[in-house]
Amino acid sequence: MRAVITVIGKDVVGILAKVSGMCAEYNVNIVDVTQSVLQDMFAMIMLAEVSGCSVAFEQFAEQLSELGRENGLSIHVMHEDLFNSMHRI
Repeated sequence: MRAVITVIGKDVVGILAKVSGMCAEYNVNIVDVTQSVLQDMFAMIMLAEVSGCSVAFEQFAEQLSELGRENGLSIHVMHEDLFNSMHRI
C-alpha cells in the first residue's frame, strides 16, 4: 500500500529532513521524491510505502499534518488508491 505525501510552504532549512524523519519514525519507506523551490516557496511530492507503518494510516496522516501546522507548512497524505481514482479520466 502506498501513499502520496505533498508538502507546500515557505522554504526553510530542514523541511525534507523533518518529513522524512517522521516517515522513518513510523517505519514508512520513501520510494520516490521530487521537490522544487519556486522563488521562496517549497513544493515536494513523495511516494511512500506505508504497508509497514507502525500506526494506523489515519494516525500517520494526522501526525504529518500536525508537523506541517507546527512548521507553517501544508502537509497532506493521500492513499494511492484515492489519488488514482481522483486522477482517472
